Amino acid sequence: MAAAAAKSVERLAQRLVAPSEPTPRGPLRLSWLDRYPTQMALIESLHVFKADPARDALAATPAAAIERALARALVDYYPLAGRLAVSEDDGRLHVDCRAQGVWFIEAAAPCRLEDVDYLEYPLQIPKDALLPHPLPRPAADEEAKLILLVQVTAFGCGGFVVGFRFSHAVADGPGAAQFMAAVGELARGADAVPVPPSWGRDAIPDPAGALVGALPDPAGAKRLEYLAIDISADYIDHFKGRFAAATGGGRCSAFEVLIAKAWQSRTRAAGFDADTPVHLCFAMNARPLLHAKLPRGGAGFYGNCYYIMRVSSTAGKVAAASVTDVVKMIREGKKRLPSEFARWAAGEEAGGGGAGDPYQITSDYRTLLVSDWTRLGFAEVDYGWGPPAHVVPLTNLDYIATCILVKPWAHKPGARLITQCVTPDRVTAFHDGMVELS
Repeated sequence: MAAAAAKSVERLAQRLVAPSEPTPRGPLRLSWLDRYPTQMALIESLHVFKADPARDALAATPAAAIERALARALVDYYPLAGRLAVSEDDGRLHVDCRAQGVWFIEAAAPCRLEDVDYLEYPLQIPKDALLPHPLPRPAADEEAKLILLVQVTAFGCGGFVVGFRFSHAVADGPGAAQFMAAVGELARGADAVPVPPSWGRDAIPDPAGALVGALPDPAGAKRLEYLAIDISADYIDHFKGRFAAATGGGRCSAFEVLIAKAWQSRTRAAGFDADTPVHLCFAMNARPLLHAKLPRGGAGFYGNCYYIMRVSSTAGKVAAASVTDVVKMIREGKKRLPSEFARWAAGEEAGGGGAGDPYQITSDYRTLLVSDWTRLGFAEVDYGWGPPAHVVPLTNLDYIATCILVKPWAHKPGARLITQCVTPDRVTAFHDGMVELS
């Protein structure tokens, strides 16, 4: 009982943090992509920070430093302090900016981070104890209006965890990381945010008659098992070397190597029939394609601006190919981004290889959805205690096959794959396939 009590979390305070200065009021329109149905969710993550022994013991606590910086950052990022609302005129979602504030929760855990294995999986503290949930819990329709919630949990060792719940309707991954980095700069003493944010939602295409596919349906879907795999730099270099040897010195990225290996290992482990169509989907940043339309060429833009690429083949081909050949499939898919995005933006509904809605998220077991968190900027956020030891993306849908690429522990080369992509009886086969160097 004592050990369990030591790993408990005590909520110390909760309050709404408003911008520290007056901000504009009124509605702000959201783009077509912001309003896409699957964006109506709060993306959850935990950011684990070790103690800094060199830090002045009399300096501000993590919660105090982050709360002050949050209030200052919300002056520039004032829409995040607003609420999602539906327009009475056209029924579309927008942001109601009235400085309603961001929920901020301060908490403490008496144990050390090392006592809970730095929140490695399986979590020794329930995630909801580390995530910001205002009390009393708001009704579902009220919670759906919230844009940002933050919780800072201090541990007995001097380390802390920042839990975020961030509305995908207002920011994509790079946009959320941009905001967190701004809070970090201000917490470390900056006088202003490093890059002034821009709203610029008019620059995002709004295709006439764009199709919106059905939402993922858990009914009848397979329940998938969590597995985290640490990948060494030598492992990545091995497959990069093979690609270079097979292509006369060609180069490929760690992302391409790892998702190729994951797609192949999962396809083999799942035991699909050889002629079964299988799909790999991954988001690509569309900001470079809209450089001329976005304010300041996209600098400071934090709204949704991505396109989901889809690479398809048969299970037999993916399973039998070399990793180099699977990398080639992925690279060919990435080359299609400009043409597919242009066709979708023009309303031709030809995106995703004719799938109609390239943004559709599916629970179809034959489809693997991949996210790359290594380049978003979360791992570089520094509130004054150095960058996080690691970042824990949290998924709440165990029926959508996912693979998230994150940076490994701070200062370690390589990568980490956080997967939930095969049924429990296939996890061992998937893991064994991933560690093979063939």
